[in-house]
Amino acid sequence: MKQLSEINHNGTKLDVILDKHELWLDGKGGERANLEDADLYNANLNGVNLEYANLKNANLKFADLINTNLYGANLYDANLECANLKLANLREADLEGANLKHAILEYANLEGANLEWANLERASLECANLDMANLKGANLNRCTGTPYGKD
Repeated sequence: MKQLSEINHNGTKLDVILDKHELWLDGKGGERANLEDADLYNANLNGVNLEYANLKNANLKFADLINTNLYGANLYDANLECANLKLANLREADLEGANLKHAILEYANLEGANLEWANLERASLECANLDMANLKGANLNRCTGTPYGKD
């Protein structure tokens, strides 16, 4: 599993990008994390704060996102296949067109998330909060577990 200090995006180490993002979130300068098209395959992002980060079209396949804060994050068309998002906060995140095939979303908060046209085939949704989530056109074939809040 790749650690933060081992990952570069557009010539900058991921841990530096995330430090600047924290400053931005705290209103102390810095800048919003722009990880559009980032290769985060098999990355260890366990517990990282990616609130409002731009992860459009990012490759997060097999990533460890356990307990990660992705509140309001842009994950449009992101590849989250086989990613572990157990206990992750995806409230109000944009996951339109995202690939979540075989993803673990157990106890994840997806309240108000946009999952329009997302692929959730064989995803584990045990106790996931789907209250107010947009599931229009989403592929929910062979999902496991019992989410709550689903219309």
